[in-house]
Amino acid sequence: MDLSLTTRTEGGRTVVEVGGEIDVYTAPKLRETIVSLVDAGQYHLVVDLERVEFLDSTALGVLVGGLKRVRTHDGSLSLVCTQERLLKIFRITGLTKVFEIHPDVASAI
Repeated sequence: MDLSLTTRTEGGRTVVEVGGEIDVYTAPKLRETIVSLVDAGQYHLVVDLERVEFLDSTALGVLVGGLKRVRTHDGSLSLVCTQERLLKIFRITGLTKVFEIHPDVASAI
């Protein structure tokens, strides 16, 4: 499975829609996208995980790294996720205390 990424601006935030699998092979693509956005001055990101079918620890590392990157610019990185299998990963790892996780893009903005 491949990774699909699209970005758009909505409500003063940059929304990154992610689809497919985020794993050791595809996570660098997501990392590059986040780094490019921050380098371009986009410090308030919303990562929409609704179309993600799988993520592993590499994906979690990319998201945490992205959060650290935006925070150095007083920015934010919120997640959109309603899939129980993904939310369970965030709960088990304690990342629900680190990330704001929203049910939809509108509430994340």
